[in-house]
Amino acid sequence: MSKARIVPFLSFTGQAEAAMRFYAQVLPETSITTLVRYGIDNPHMPAEQGDRIMYGAINCMGQEIMFLDMSDEYPAPPFNWAHSLYIDCQNEAEFDEIFQGLSEEGSIMMGPESVGDIRKCAWVVDKFGVTWQPVWA
Repeated sequence: MSKARIVPFLSFTGQAEAAMRFYAQVLPETSITTLVRYGIDNPHMPAEQGDRIMYGAINCMGQEIMFLDMSDEYPAPPFNWAHSLYIDCQNEAEFDEIFQGLSEEGSIMMGPESVGDIRKCAWVVDKFGVTWQPVWA
């Protein structure tokens, strides 16, 4: 498999590791591949950043997604639904598993429902504010 040249990059303010662990738990074929903390793994970085994530990555169904924690002084802006992560589900069971996991403590903007030739689709804002579009065509 060739390495993607465009990779989603999500910035948080102190919740990057929790988000990474959540996605690794609720999304199939997803694992944490990199986890580097500012003050713990890199002593040259400011100690006040402590255990926040300087560089993190997950492999989510073959797609790398990168993570970063911003400082309290320069917090990450909130996520909004203008940007979303589209998931091409292999079957209905996978769609249902992903939808259930991502909507836990989140909010459902749409669905699940059929639209045109699409069997099931939804827009879900997870508990971290990231918008996802699981789709089973």
